[in-house]
Amino acid sequence: MQIRVLTAADIHSAIRMKEAIDAVETAYSQLAAGKATMPLRIPVHTDKGVSLLMPAHLHESDDFAIKIVSVYTDNVKLNLPTVTATVLAFDPKSGLPLALLDGESLTALRTGAAGGVAARHLARKESRTAVLFGAGVQARSQLLAAVTERPIEKVWVVDPFEKAIEGLKEQVATWPDAPEVLVADSPREAVSRADIVLAATTTKTPLFDGNDLKPGTHVTGVGSFRPDMQEIDETTVKRARVVVDQREAALAEAGDIIIPKATIDAEMGEVINGDKPGRENDEQITFFKSVGLAVQDAVTAGAVLRAAVEKGLGTVIQMS
Repeated sequence: MQIRVLTAADIHSAIRMKEAIDAVETAYSQLAAGKATMPLRIPVHTDKGVSLLMPAHLHESDDFAIKIVSVYTDNVKLNLPTVTATVLAFDPKSGLPLALLDGESLTALRTGAAGGVAARHLARKESRTAVLFGAGVQARSQLLAAVTERPIEKVWVVDPFEKAIEGLKEQVATWPDAPEVLVADSPREAVSRADIVLAATTTKTPLFDGNDLKPGTHVTGVGSFRPDMQEIDETTVKRARVVVDQREAALAEAGDIIIPKATIDAEMGEVINGDKPGRENDEQITFFKSVGLAVQDAVTAGAVLRAAVEKGLGTVIQMS
């Protein structure tokens, strides 16, 4: 038995954001059509922390993987990361492990791709301006996905850390057809100008006033992942057509949905499959809330692995 080890650099070299968006789109489609097996996250507690096991098998694309996310708060004292992630991809026909992938890079890729799917189906095609709340890894991935799907020319960034914004600017400058990156004077000014609003922060309180959104704006929120966290305010949720990655997960985990008692209009897979409408007109405000699903990890891991094999990426280890 042999296994391919794929580092962050290997994952970045394997596929482009467009390919990741296409892959995550198929994951949502299969999930909504009942063609995916995705058990609830399985927590395993130790004295110092918890690890979450996230398995999924997609029946049509035949992608099968398990992501393990570990949260150990005392790691700060040891100069170790608090949150780590690893993904193990399997052959669904034999059950043999095929690849071990860097979970942080894969998570950033698939989370950005989820926002890209939302932009593809919910943002107006002529969207040219955006505001980005956050300037970290997840925020950068969200912006790359939005730029991949829509002709974004200008983006305002809202982040308290100047160093993070400078890092974002440097990275964006390397992209083809890179948008102009500006520091927002205020959330209100930026939001009022934006066609797309991207939120990727760890705040517990709303980032902006939904009254400042202009008609036709699309909003994506990926940062809040607990019932007590809320990036997007009640006004935005009440004004918008609300689409989520999965109802069950959103109603259990997403403060953006739970706190305002939001009405969920559709799952993204239902929109993709044509069972529910997405954007209905150019004046409509749309909101996509993603808490992250194991099917996203499995399908993205599968796409990365196939590309890595074709390109000869990674290190193949003979296990037996």
